[in-house]
Amino acid sequence: MSRHPLEPLTEPEFTQTAAVLRREVGLDRSWRFASIELREPPKLDVLAWREGDPVPRQALAVLWNRDDNQTYEGVVDLTEDRVDSWTHIPGVTPHFTTDEYAEVDAAMRAHPDVIAALAERGITDLSLVAIEVWTYAKALMPEQWRDRRLGWCDIWYRATPEGNLYAHPVSGLKVVVDVNTCELLALENDHDHGQPEVDAEYVVGPWAGQHRTDRKPLDIVQPEGVSFTIEGTELRWQNWSMRLGFNYREGPVIYQVAYDDHGTKRDIAYRMSLAEMVVPYRDASFDHYRRTAFDIGEWGLGFMTTSLELGCDCLGEIRYVDAVLHDTTGTPYTIKNAICLHEEDNAVLWKHVDHHHGAEVRRTRRMVVSCHATVANYEYLLYWRFYEDGNIECEVRATGLMVTTPYDAETGPPPTGTVVDERTYAPFHQHFLVARLDLDVDGNENTMMEVDSMASPVSPENAYGLAVVTQATPVTSESASARDFNWATQRSWKVVNPNRTNKVGTHPAYKLVPSASIPPMMEPDTPQFLRAPVIGHSVWVTRHHDDERWPAGAYPTQSEHDEGMSRWVADDEPLENTDVVLWYVFGIHHITRIEDWPIMPADTVSFWLKPFGFFDQNPSIDVAPSPAAEGGHCH
Repeated sequence: MSRHPLEPLTEPEFTQTAAVLRREVGLDRSWRFASIELREPPKLDVLAWREGDPVPRQALAVLWNRDDNQTYEGVVDLTEDRVDSWTHIPGVTPHFTTDEYAEVDAAMRAHPDVIAALAERGITDLSLVAIEVWTYAKALMPEQWRDRRLGWCDIWYRATPEGNLYAHPVSGLKVVVDVNTCELLALENDHDHGQPEVDAEYVVGPWAGQHRTDRKPLDIVQPEGVSFTIEGTELRWQNWSMRLGFNYREGPVIYQVAYDDHGTKRDIAYRMSLAEMVVPYRDASFDHYRRTAFDIGEWGLGFMTTSLELGCDCLGEIRYVDAVLHDTTGTPYTIKNAICLHEEDNAVLWKHVDHHHGAEVRRTRRMVVSCHATVANYEYLLYWRFYEDGNIECEVRATGLMVTTPYDAETGPPPTGTVVDERTYAPFHQHFLVARLDLDVDGNENTMMEVDSMASPVSPENAYGLAVVTQATPVTSESASARDFNWATQRSWKVVNPNRTNKVGTHPAYKLVPSASIPPMMEPDTPQFLRAPVIGHSVWVTRHHDDERWPAGAYPTQSEHDEGMSRWVADDEPLENTDVVLWYVFGIHHITRIEDWPIMPADTVSFWLKPFGFFDQNPSIDVAPSPAAEGGHCH
């Protein structure tokens, strides 16, 4: 099998990209690479590509110069070994990097002013201290430093070298730093609420509790091996096929999802990923008013991805996929076991008991593509699941450690959080996730329909008021594309192919089943909302453009206004019978609990894509019976 146009960059291609830019642009040591990724070919070119065709390769790199803080985008032709373009992007700030995260921590812990301020609070062992840099919204940046690559920093310390880093925040003390130079610009000393004694350890050793002893082994075995194949980046499982991608920002990307319908390969989606995550902390106090994170746009889910371990993160017969990324010098590195592939039993698929003939039952399996990312104190666990009945599920689990803060004993806890320990509260916050769903239902000429259920009025034909009907309304243009979930009508959305019909004459579709729809609960002129108005609605639909990837803009770090969704829909393009992209906004409205402390049990949210008239009948009717435990089969 030859290489496919959507395969991620390899280690040699990362190295080549950096080398070509250094050679042709003349980069010196003041330049840093924010990102290097595959410059995906245009969608229409990929759809037209066939095995054996040439595979042109390009890389897109974003760099900035620490001397003048200017940003450039470079496109490198990897096939011809040359720079195709070198473009200045004025007025933007590339995302922060893990290299800078470590550099700021080391520089601030060594700074005499920081050392003195901590000593005044009784903290003298700097090896137990962590200084963690966050990004700013431009509206919240001090005016005199708005031209800088500016960070603000939390300060944490561990009780012991093995202790919980996030158990002991240093309240009321923040560091403002030029991230390019690691210059301390301000040490803001607002208050000191002390260090209450908290029960915050969770790692064996510092945690002195006793583990449960009543868990028996649970082994998952497939003596004949797995039912899926992975060749290059192409994954096949039963009737499903898809391609796996990975980049610094979205992390895992699922491409070209199709289903083999009795010998006919039918398209469902061209590209699916998480495109942004906005996490505003809903606490206006000194310690938290700056704390709104764009975890994907300001840091990158790919850069935060961690290696998975058999028996811990994944269970059963596992196949892993590595990911390749780079540091700020452009040097590549490999994340081993970045993506986990496995199939799971998921209880009963379908069943009926006929009182003459007995039970007929099938168990269901699902194919799981998973990836875990650690974003400072939080872990995000992402699962794409593909089912035997044609369903697709995207699930996100949030776990890890909550941000907490001591409060003043006399004034008491604020109303914007939950008390979780001795004189300690966890502020309320929200996690807005934006899924980018480029569905191609039997091709890329589709229409999105908004479907509402409603009760018919009582009438002679509906004497008892039982009748419920549905009303499907097309979303005809981008000016009407911002839609909201409606509980009263159980609203959903369908992507329909109006050019095809099934055996009963209706159009094939895939239905977005919304869940975890959360409201922003903020005024539209607030700084955090102006940067990401995409969070103001449950669903958006846009006409496909290859360069429309980031719903809060390509450069949300230190942004002031949205350069993504609101700009895209301003031209009001028509949306009927064309190539459409859905953007689903879902998430966690986290009213913190004491049970989330000291480490948070996974909070789970998900949405589904379900076939609706796509098949001519239940596509899982051909699933074979499972062997019964006492012999025979489950029927």
